[in-house]
Amino acid sequence: MISELKSEDVVFHYDIDSIPSCPERDGIIGQDRAYQALRVGLKTDRDGYNLFVSGDFGTGKLTAIRTECEKLRDDPARIKDVLYVANPARPESPFTLLLEAGRGAAFRHDMSSLSEEHFHEDLLEMIERYPEIRNYLTFLQAFPFSESLTKVNLVLDRTGTTKRPFIIESHPSFENLFGWYDGTSGHMGIHIGSYQAAAGGFLVITAEELLAKEGLWDALKRHLDSTGMALTDRHVQGEIGKEARIRPEPIPLATKVILLGNDDTYETLTEKDDQFLRLFKVAPQFDYLMKASRENIEGTVGYLLHSAEKHGLRLEKSAISELLRYSSWFAESRDELTCQLSLLGDLMAEAGIICTDGVITGSDILRAIDTRNYITSITEEKINSEIASGELIISVSGTKTGIVNGLAVMDRGLASFGTAAVISATVAPGTEGIINIEHEAGLSGELHDKGILILEGYLRKMYARSFPLSVYAGICFEQNYSEVDGDSASSSELYALLSAIGELPVRQDIAVTGSVNQMGILQPVGGINEKISGFWKTCQTCGLTGKQGVIIPRSNIKSLILPNEIEAAITEGKFHIWALSTVEEGMELLTGMKSGTRDRKGNFPPGSFNRQIEDRLRRLYEAGKGN
Repeated sequence: MISELKSEDVVFHYDIDSIPSCPERDGIIGQDRAYQALRVGLKTDRDGYNLFVSGDFGTGKLTAIRTECEKLRDDPARIKDVLYVANPARPESPFTLLLEAGRGAAFRHDMSSLSEEHFHEDLLEMIERYPEIRNYLTFLQAFPFSESLTKVNLVLDRTGTTKRPFIIESHPSFENLFGWYDGTSGHMGIHIGSYQAAAGGFLVITAEELLAKEGLWDALKRHLDSTGMALTDRHVQGEIGKEARIRPEPIPLATKVILLGNDDTYETLTEKDDQFLRLFKVAPQFDYLMKASRENIEGTVGYLLHSAEKHGLRLEKSAISELLRYSSWFAESRDELTCQLSLLGDLMAEAGIICTDGVITGSDILRAIDTRNYITSITEEKINSEIASGELIISVSGTKTGIVNGLAVMDRGLASFGTAAVISATVAPGTEGIINIEHEAGLSGELHDKGILILEGYLRKMYARSFPLSVYAGICFEQNYSEVDGDSASSSELYALLSAIGELPVRQDIAVTGSVNQMGILQPVGGINEKISGFWKTCQTCGLTGKQGVIIPRSNIKSLILPNEIEAAITEGKFHIWALSTVEEGMELLTGMKSGTRDRKGNFPPGSFNRQIEDRLRRLYEAGKGN
């Protein structure tokens, strides 16, 4: 059943009267699952419970990590002074000592006061004052006095510290993470990095930056396994025979490592490093979408109100309504909101520049969106200018055979826009099947290649029942010189192919988007609003006729959040959207012919486009048998 959407199906806004007036909500919104995973990983005191936290920017990852770590930082048992002391038996392997916070400085002072004359007696006295390191002091009694034995390297002085460390290493390198050795003064030449500075606490590192430095990932794994590592003199490193190395004991306070990364990095590490899942057993994933539930709407509104107040702005309810609408537009669903609240804050800040007296209205939000579109529309305007001048050949009226207006989305950074893409198909007798011209030219991605293969499956299933499918068909994106990927044009390509096979003229005033499966069912695609907006602008450029419009999959209705001018044009009957479920419905609309169903003998009725297509495929097979 061909269904043209009515105004009430298309128009979407958040009701101003239903918007809650609520205070700031605690915590990150819409990330309950990620929060629970964070708590499990941070609270579990076992080997391997480090965390890999993934998610898009602006979803609150770092804020959530700070919040949850803060709840666990009051733990005196993990707040210790750390000292490196001499090992007279093996000078290249200094000992690591732990003392209660604030006691390290006193111990260093007492050690520096030791004299050669009373060395062993003073050690016995110190054993009474420091029973927690008595084994080390007793060990020293077996050796004669030397000045190096009295020197203490207090690398972590936590005097007055009441919180476990929380460190973000923003520039990971071997030295920044694990320290270095100055090569001259034994254990006194050890300089620690952020990994040791975070001992007993939490260390946050960006995974992609860590992996970008050769050898750094392997070094981190060795430290997490508590095997320690040799520190190399950074001044002579790389000069054969001149490297000065020292191997201090690992600090016996676990550092909880938290990697921030994306899903691709997580999958790569999972597949290619058999140690990764043993060391990073918890992987909180911050979603980029959340349901547009009452609770999440309240949380989003609370964030907006707090952010506005923080910057000396005030939001009218009309502005909140437009920001919520933008949130759903970004999420590509009327039923969802974006979790990237910082994006809403950015838009609100831009509206704050143009508002009056610090009060942001709905009109200010729309003007800020228009300004964004204007700033990023150079490429889009050039394309429409080329269409207007005839450099890009496209028709938005009349009919043509084997030519369909598809829709594509072009991205430039955070900006994206839709544009019409002319798709053509030609057929002839042959056995090559469907030739993807973009693939032959090296301009087709893997997903687009798959979409082309699906078309051949549809032809076999739908028509080639009593004879072999024997055809040479070429499909091309005309005047396209960049890579095509994704399967959202597969229905457009199929319409062009069916039109060419059946010699059926199809409407040019209708653009098409949608993925298709081998059964001919239309499947949802992304970027639906940009695609519709792109064809609307093309029609404006070439001249509106009142009959133009777009075919979309029925399952994309919930994604429709269109600019106000397009909503108005649909309400006034100047532009149209048809939401369809099958390719046959689309062919009926594009050709004006009925699809027809097979009778008991398996034949399509005369005058149907299915009959015309099947008859032509049979003739192509007969024509090719002699070759």
